[in-house]
Amino acid sequence: MARDLTPLFQPKGVVVTGVSSHPGKFGFVTLHNLLSCGYEGEVFAVGRPDPEGGTATILDRTVLGSIEALPDGAAELLVVCTPVSANEEIVRTAASRGVRAVFVAAGGYSEAGADGAEAEARLVALADELDLVLAGPNGQGITSPPAGLCAQIVAPYPPRGRIGVASQSGNFVSAFLNYAEQTGVGISRSVSAGNAAATGIADYLEWFADDPETDVGLCYVEGLEDGRDFFERVRSVTPRMPVVVVKGGATSGGQRAAASHTGSLASDDRIFDGMARQAGLVRAPSIEAAFDAAATFATQPLPTGNRVVVLTTAGGWGVVTADAVTAHPDLELTPLPDDLMAAIDSMLPPRWSHNNPVDLAGGETRDTIPELLDLVAGHDGVDAVVQLGLGIQGNTAALTRSGPFHPDHGLERIVDFHERQERRYAEAAVEASATHGKPVLVASELAVAQPDNPMVAAVRAAGRLCYPSADRAVAALGHAARHAAWRRARS
Repeated sequence: MARDLTPLFQPKGVVVTGVSSHPGKFGFVTLHNLLSCGYEGEVFAVGRPDPEGGTATILDRTVLGSIEALPDGAAELLVVCTPVSANEEIVRTAASRGVRAVFVAAGGYSEAGADGAEAEARLVALADELDLVLAGPNGQGITSPPAGLCAQIVAPYPPRGRIGVASQSGNFVSAFLNYAEQTGVGISRSVSAGNAAATGIADYLEWFADDPETDVGLCYVEGLEDGRDFFERVRSVTPRMPVVVVKGGATSGGQRAAASHTGSLASDDRIFDGMARQAGLVRAPSIEAAFDAAATFATQPLPTGNRVVVLTTAGGWGVVTADAVTAHPDLELTPLPDDLMAAIDSMLPPRWSHNNPVDLAGGETRDTIPELLDLVAGHDGVDAVVQLGLGIQGNTAALTRSGPFHPDHGLERIVDFHERQERRYAEAAVEASATHGKPVLVASELAVAQPDNPMVAAVRAAGRLCYPSADRAVAALGHAARHAAWRRARS
């Protein structure tokens, strides 16, 4: 049975220790973030008592002089930003006041050597004795947008979405949250597992799989104390929830770095890779690829096969995307069925490519792209669509709008038309996907080069990812196709 991590991600009240008036200290930052991101439960700050006997306040919040002053039953989550030497007493007292989960941001535990390892073991034993969820130590914190919770010592606070993040590196949690902010594909929960002394990545993934707010797990791991246990547990998760993983410590140099980073002993990479395939894990080679894959699982239907059609408004994009699809072992650049070929031929001028990729060669009218998206996505011989070349009209509109002649000379009307069409194209891609239950991926470098392009903005507003390149879209689609095939084979 999965451990109940509800008091960690949906706590009724939070208390932070180690709060000081210094805005660079962990306690201050955590308190600030808790009070700034929409959490509606009670928040308590514990810090040094006022030396003059008065009542200290930080961020307009009364500071309790000790954890003993915490009201009974007022807080379920304790965030520890105090030194190692003080923490066991703090945890024991907090548990007596009703705290059920503890996140230890403080370092100085097993990653710091033998003495730290002994302190970590005592902390784990104490949490077991008191029946507490213990996260960390040496972690950056937790976010839980459905609860308005930002209990972390760093930024950012991500938009709400369907991706649950668990990582043995706090910096990679921040990276995933930054990508969520950039793309608009949001996060349901995130946790920096730190040393994962008592609560490991598998615990978080099991809880995410039962969490109604989460559709996909996204994790970074460096080392596993019990690899067999991890894979047995994750194998029961992946049929219900896709899990995307990035593995650090794949080389001898990376393994040494992992040992000094979180105290982890990185496992043999070839063994990890083989077990990952058996367990249905989606292994990504980089942080960017991992987020792309997770965002695809969170926002697109799973493909029922591997047959891909590429739609493009210009030839070069189609050529390189055809190469990418053809080279991918889990995808097929499918020949156009005769009836689909005839239907497209009736919609386009004779110069279109008559092949897959479907290159419109500039022959589209105001309705062609939405109609083609619906036609191709609705065909039984197509499992997924990659749409390229959108955003050109929006780019033209931006240059025209910024020039000296706008809005005169009829330019206001054409700018409005271009921008309206771009929004329409993006919405048509989402509608075709939703109507036919198939992935329709829109890729454009404008996702990063001009994120305010109306097409990019409309894709984001619909809650989907605008892929920064065709190669990244194809790679993400390949992960989805492979995982879907694994599920079919398993069932």
